[in-house]
Amino acid sequence: LIIASLAISAILVFFIVPLILVFFIYFTNILLLIYQRNNEVKADPLSDVWDSIRKTIASFWDIYARIWHGYELHGVENLPEGPGILVYYHGAIPIDYLYFLSRLFLWKKRICLSVADNFVFRLPGLKLLLGVTGVIPGRREECLVGLKNGYLVSISPGGVREALFSDESYQLVWGNRKGFAQVALEAKVPIIPMYTQNVREGYRMFKERRFFRRLYESTRLPFTPPYGGLPVKFRTYIGKPIPYDPNITADELVEKVCKAKFLFSFQTKTAVQALISKHQTIPGNIWKALLERFDKSRK
Repeated sequence: LIIASLAISAILVFFIVPLILVFFIYFTNILLLIYQRNNEVKADPLSDVWDSIRKTIASFWDIYARIWHGYELHGVENLPEGPGILVYYHGAIPIDYLYFLSRLFLWKKRICLSVADNFVFRLPGLKLLLGVTGVIPGRREECLVGLKNGYLVSISPGGVREALFSDESYQLVWGNRKGFAQVALEAKVPIIPMYTQNVREGYRMFKERRFFRRLYESTRLPFTPPYGGLPVKFRTYIGKPIPYDPNITADELVEKVCKAKFLFSFQTKTAVQALISKHQTIPGNIWKALLERFDKSRK
């Protein structure tokens, strides 16, 4: 009975934090609905009218980030003043990215539009939250409009597939994804690599099984549940921008888009992988990630 109780307790601990995060996300949406109703707000979710409640929500997540993960954000000075495309590694749960969005808004009062998988827009009860936080589909037109309006636009080329099937080796699972590079070329904006240290030690997926892989490929739905939630150290690093090459004219872009897109994509993948190699112990180690909470020399 004692062994069984300990086993059940361990299982609950490993799954309860991800469930708490889901609760907090829906609670955040409820706060937005209350704010909208009490203030009779009908403005565009990205307008400044929402900034007061947006600041409240960002403060809540930032406090959670500080307490639970000792969250740090480095390299904000590498972000351009104007538009750009942020490309990042996707953890099992992108909670680190939510921390980044919150701190970016608190520090710079900037909204970063976030490209999300289609299944996110099918989740019930999150429409207002997605709008206020700037979550958009991955369509080329919407990304270009956001960049034209001066926003940062973020994307994880690996997306859900990387979340489900990467592991503590931190291999990028991008396949042939190069659409983000084409958008950057068309919009004439830089690409900025980003990575969060220990994101796989905080939350993990079960080892890949053929059944789950086939299930995802046939449904495009993430059925594999994440586990973990340990208070490991999170540090998000924003790398140096990969600049747009102004020597590529519009005519050359039409002729060389495939070649340029491949080169831009390769440069970005190399930059993200370089951030991982520089800041991450590979394979990842949960105990070391926990001890880094007390490593004051890294601050």
